[in-house]
Amino acid sequence: MSSQNTPESVIAPEVIEPTTPVAATEVQEAPETTPEAFKDMLKQYEQAHATYSETGQKQINATVAAVTADSALLDIGYKTEGILPLKAFSTPPNVGDPFIVTVKGRDEDGYYQLSLLKFAQPKDFSSLEEAFAAKGIVAGTVTAVVKGGLTVDVGARAFLPASRSGARDAAEMEKLVGQQIRVRITKLDVEDEDVVVDRRSVVEEEEEANKATRFAELEEGQIVHGTVRSLAPYGAFVDIGGTDGLLHISDIAWNRITKPEDVLSVGDALDLKILKVDAESNKISLGLKQLQPHPWESVPGTYKVGDRVTGTVTRDADFGSFVELAPGIEGLVHISEMSWGKKVRKPSDMVKVGDTVETVILGIDTDARRIALGLKQTLGDPWADIAQKFPVGSAIEAPVVSFTKFGAFVQLAEGVEGMIHISEITAEKRLNHPTDVLRIGEVVKAQVLDVDTAKRQLRLSIKQLIPSDLDEFLADHKQGDTVTGRIISIDSGKARVELGEGIFAPCVLPAATVEEAAPASTGAVDLSAFSSLLKAKWQGAVPANSKPKAEVPAAGQIRSFRISKLELETKQLEIELA
Repeated sequence: MSSQNTPESVIAPEVIEPTTPVAATEVQEAPETTPEAFKDMLKQYEQAHATYSETGQKQINATVAAVTADSALLDIGYKTEGILPLKAFSTPPNVGDPFIVTVKGRDEDGYYQLSLLKFAQPKDFSSLEEAFAAKGIVAGTVTAVVKGGLTVDVGARAFLPASRSGARDAAEMEKLVGQQIRVRITKLDVEDEDVVVDRRSVVEEEEEANKATRFAELEEGQIVHGTVRSLAPYGAFVDIGGTDGLLHISDIAWNRITKPEDVLSVGDALDLKILKVDAESNKISLGLKQLQPHPWESVPGTYKVGDRVTGTVTRDADFGSFVELAPGIEGLVHISEMSWGKKVRKPSDMVKVGDTVETVILGIDTDARRIALGLKQTLGDPWADIAQKFPVGSAIEAPVVSFTKFGAFVQLAEGVEGMIHISEITAEKRLNHPTDVLRIGEVVKAQVLDVDTAKRQLRLSIKQLIPSDLDEFLADHKQGDTVTGRIISIDSGKARVELGEGIFAPCVLPAATVEEAAPASTGAVDLSAFSSLLKAKWQGAVPANSKPKAEVPAAGQIRSFRISKLELETKQLEIELA
């Protein structure tokens, strides 16, 4: 039979595409090609271009032949190229790049559909399917960082989305490459070899389990070692071995701290004391300052009342300013202790936060851990020598600074005010309010009536400096002069005598006359005679008809008296029967 008439002689040249040159003698000596021989040759050809995975799928060494807008064509050694979408690559491929692929099938255009393989595939997906169905956990190795996440070898190439990786940032994701991790399969498509895994839920579950175990081991008062994991405005979160505790800003140091980052940094290793363990909320409170001696332990031996101390104003309140004398030791300057004379409405009128001030310790309460400070005391007490500066009876000039309904206040010096009672403002009329005759800022003249340094009170009088009938009387008379007056009343051997309008003097009566004194007459008093005496200004002869008929003193009588005491400065006047 001729070779031209056999089917093999027609098929063989069209199919066989040897990849290596064949010697002429070998071609001439080649046996007749049968269908069985052709299959063997094709098998040998494919084996020359591919290896097999454990599942029997061919793993072919391929080379990128061309790149389109959305796909890459790969030379797989077949008459027709294979195709892969660009999204299958971690980075855009270039012509000539080598890859290991697996043929999945052919598409409608005749191209071989490929899948990238970098690791041996399992013989079957049965174990992965079982884990997927049971929502179990499998181990895998992170192989690379790709767009949107990581690739993980779990026996098949799996994709781990970045949001489910449990990593906080890209740097942490990079650190996972090459590490073995535990994941849960969330999507499994055997036919498309599409596997998606989740690490975050596994990590969270393990953390919760570790926290529960660790939480049960912790007790209040226990000393633990931890690492600062994160900082917040109110404190720091510290990992104390599988569980987090809160180190509140107030428990970082004994002195006041504005921001935790001023003294702590993420990653700091600390020894801490457990202050509280809340089993219901699973919260742990930690303390750092509690491992240091309390600063107040040194206060009794360091400070005492009356000491002058220097500190820094740390904060203001409506009632005063706090001053730090040493780390962890603060004192309060009450608003009333800031100035002797200035009306301080708010602490910032006198001091500002950050100011260094000198103060005097007014009180120490070690039980309550409080120190009372005074700012004005460093300036000297203006009341210390006020009695010498403004003695009783002296005259002063001072501006009116404030009013009350019962009087007016004038400022004699810085921190020293005197009060003029409403009854001491004028003798001419009765006032309803001091503002009837006075104004703020008006400079007035007044006489010092009394000084009480203990109570820090100083009484003044304006009307005492205005000449009166008594002043004229005292100026016109001297001790020993004889004057005429009317007995107003007699009580306990002492008579009250009117010497003129608004002028009264006490008169001590002799014992004999007291015993004989008669009750006051109920009849009308002869005032005409007394008026004539007043007109004479207590000078000249006394009318004859004015002399009392009875020698025994009685209320209503007009009698002659002798001045027994007269002091101009104190305006003291005393008389006796003439």
